[in-house]
Amino acid sequence: MKRLIWKKLLCWKNKPNRKPLILKGARQVGKTWILKEFGKEYFPSFHYINFEKNTSLASVFKKDLDPVRILDELSFFLNKGIDIEEDLIVFDEIQEVPEALTSLKYFHEEMPNLRICAAGSLIGIHLNEMSFPVGKVEFLSMYPMSFEEFLMSTDDKGHRFISSFDPSNGIPDLVHQHLWEKLKRYFVVGGLPEAVLTYANEKEDGYETFQRVREVQKNLILAYQADMAKHSGKVNSMNIERVWSNIPSQLAKEINGSAPKYVFRGVLPNTSRFSALSGSIDWLEKAGLLIKTKIVNKSALPLSAFVAGNAFKLYSFDVGILGALGEINPKTILQYDYGNYQGYFAENFVAQEFLCSGAEELYCWRENTAEIEFLREVEGELLPIEIKSGWVTKAKSLKVYAEKYNPPYRTKFSANSFFLDRENNVHRYPLYLASKFPV
Repeated sequence: MKRLIWKKLLCWKNKPNRKPLILKGARQVGKTWILKEFGKEYFPSFHYINFEKNTSLASVFKKDLDPVRILDELSFFLNKGIDIEEDLIVFDEIQEVPEALTSLKYFHEEMPNLRICAAGSLIGIHLNEMSFPVGKVEFLSMYPMSFEEFLMSTDDKGHRFISSFDPSNGIPDLVHQHLWEKLKRYFVVGGLPEAVLTYANEKEDGYETFQRVREVQKNLILAYQADMAKHSGKVNSMNIERVWSNIPSQLAKEINGSAPKYVFRGVLPNTSRFSALSGSIDWLEKAGLLIKTKIVNKSALPLSAFVAGNAFKLYSFDVGILGALGEINPKTILQYDYGNYQGYFAENFVAQEFLCSGAEELYCWRENTAEIEFLREVEGELLPIEIKSGWVTKAKSLKVYAEKYNPPYRTKFSANSFFLDRENNVHRYPLYLASKFPV
């Protein structure tokens, strides 16, 4: 189950001015697995240390942060030597030992040739509590498996088409139909490796297979809720869980429309204020369990200047978990009949794909009654993107936007195949090619 992030890890390994690397991401997205496989394949020896499992190792960092002494003591614990010129060291669940995070500064300054990676599922929650080595580390974010990675891991030939997509050749009808059917399966399974592996190990993708996938997802949801209780306190965890569980119903309120602006009323008892929910939303975002798309009321750079702090949309970090949280029957999704969830599923998927393919922030545009689901900055230009979950692609808001801001071109994602409509200045993508925007 190799991931596309593999190339970024190799790039980091070979950089002459490399810094210690921190791999961020929600629990169960595959951070530990990828770092172990990376260590096995590209280093003569790698040394894995899990601070959550080996709590006694915290004492190694209490005395001082001298890299030589720390490596000596870790070598004793591991019962093998560490070659600082050739080996890889992996610090997992580093948020459990704040001093270990601080030590990365001194590893960078005093042992610049040492290749050291750190991972932490909840590191975003703890960063403000730690003495952080500003400027001495670099970050890499890891997300649930993208649609392309899903195809790779299920040994589906469609991944080769997506990875080498050439817009000048278009998409053959047979390929389009195949990828569309696989996309619906991805909507059920999502991108969490355990769910994907459960699906991939089945010989047939029938009803029982998808039910087993749902069971995996429900167990993962329980694990995430346990994290909320463990790392946020009893009262806070109840609020965080309510906000998280409320995402599917929040975004199903507008029948067959796009995902609505997040509404604070009714999420927590006796409150309708942003301030009452902001802490919970912030916790979930830092834990990697939701995707926030900020709403702007003007299309101009920088977009961040036109965002209201309490105007945004919230998506699930994984479309499979979205279906499980919303208790949507897999059969309903496979038939592509989502009821009130129809538009939201497509938007949630595109948001995930945009993040996986390199977008750092997501924005939505709203002025008066017009709305564009996503606004992306590409090489200094702002490009409007409208999402349609089916085959009907009338887009009044896109026309309103174009008349007001005159973008280089407009983009529509839908169930239709790829087509560059140069006459009307519209780029039409099938949903499954979201990671390839812009071509």
